Amino acid sequence: MAHLVEDLVRLIQTRHAIVTLQTVEEDFAARTVREAALAMHMPVMEWSVSDGLHRVAPDTCGLMAGTETLTGALRFMRGNDTQMVYVLKDAIRHLNAPAAERLLRDVAADFAQDRRTVFMFAPGGELPAALRPLAVPYELALPDADEIYKLVRKTVRDLSLAGEVVVDLDRVQLQRFLANLCGLTRMEIIQVVAEAVLSDGRLNADDIGRAIELKRQRLRQTGVLDYVPVLEAFPSVGGMKALRRWLSLRAKAMTPEARRYGLESPRGVLLLGVQGCGKSLMARFVAFKWKLPLLRMDVGALYDKYVGESERHLRTAFGTASAMAPCVLWIDEIEKAFASAGTGPAGAVSDGGLSQRMFGQLLTWMQDHKDPVFLVATANDVTALPPELMRKGRFDEVFFVDLPSADARREIFRIHLAKRKRDPAAFDLDALAEASGGFSGSEIEQAVVAAMYAAFAKDRELTQEDISAELAATRPLSVLMAERIDNLRAWAEGRCVKAN
Repeated sequence: MAHLVEDLVRLIQTRHAIVTLQTVEEDFAARTVREAALAMHMPVMEWSVSDGLHRVAPDTCGLMAGTETLTGALRFMRGNDTQMVYVLKDAIRHLNAPAAERLLRDVAADFAQDRRTVFMFAPGGELPAALRPLAVPYELALPDADEIYKLVRKTVRDLSLAGEVVVDLDRVQLQRFLANLCGLTRMEIIQVVAEAVLSDGRLNADDIGRAIELKRQRLRQTGVLDYVPVLEAFPSVGGMKALRRWLSLRAKAMTPEARRYGLESPRGVLLLGVQGCGKSLMARFVAFKWKLPLLRMDVGALYDKYVGESERHLRTAFGTASAMAPCVLWIDEIEKAFASAGTGPAGAVSDGGLSQRMFGQLLTWMQDHKDPVFLVATANDVTALPPELMRKGRFDEVFFVDLPSADARREIFRIHLAKRKRDPAAFDLDALAEASGGFSGSEIEQAVVAAMYAAFAKDRELTQEDISAELAATRPLSVLMAERIDNLRAWAEGRCVKAN
């Protein structure tokens, strides 16, 4: 927390009249501002729509008369010459009030002449565009790994004052527990530890699941990200040997050891290809192979009817991913989120330029982010992708995921038969691979499942003939969309690395 206080002190010292604090931790932010102000021997006043303007540090006093509204508070601030720090908690959503915008401009001009600063909390929005040049934004980030460790230790120490606390975590379990607290607020971390300890007086491996579940709930509340649990034992993957080999070579590249060696963190891959051929499965496989948290972005939830909310959703998603780094960020069917974001005017006309702004935000993050966040983006329709996304250097590599080869189909049959407790050796896998030419991995799986339903309905065991019959009755995507797949292959030739 010390560095946050130092940052805010510097902002006050350099006479920034207005600072917008991007944070979801309002109480923590208010405490941090108070500490920064007290370090400079300056009093603090806070305003909210419920309490009006009142002093909170170094001592407290009641409501200042006539400051219940934002305009009233701003008039009071203009007339008060005392060098002071102000915290405005709900101001941004009330700037549409008559005279509020003008008064804020006047406050900014007055405060820039001396050492008075306004901190405006912006958990769900930004200043109107016309006012943004007056303010400096500052992001109060979620706690990093070092702060999380200190926070856990302090919470355990505080709880031990009321009774014995047994910490039963080895080094690996402790690291996993701390890793699963990344992305939570400071209060949520305290609550996880307190709930774990107070339930049985212990902090042990069983409490890792508690942290994971709270994280899932927290991410769901954002409406954009979902925490995808990574299985302890990942099912086998058929085919895509080149992609798997590429990933294996970079399995340790997200670690501090790789930084000391002189390597930068891998930035990401784009997986293009035919539907149902395992692109989404490979996003999960990356997280499993690299033993990292997996975050899935819901592209459908990004867009909001309210001005500025869509951009905020995307910014929040990237901020959360950075807080949870190292991690894998998975954007499935990325073309659906940014299909209208090309350089031409069509997209700008259709949605007022929103897609272009969102796409620009994505490109900026891809280029500038320094945290070890590995992006896995998948796409089925290359024609819908903005050409800027395909520029060299956006991704570490672009892979083309084609329909599985005969060897891969044989392996896929083996995997899905074994998954459903059937002995693959009892089936002629070569014949099944031959009969399933042009099938995707998901179509092969569905053929096995449909054959099992048919056999179960007849009260008998699954046979080779059941699967062969389902294959013969299925018209795969390679037949239904032959021209589109041929065009996709032609486009990928020479542009992409083959995953298979």
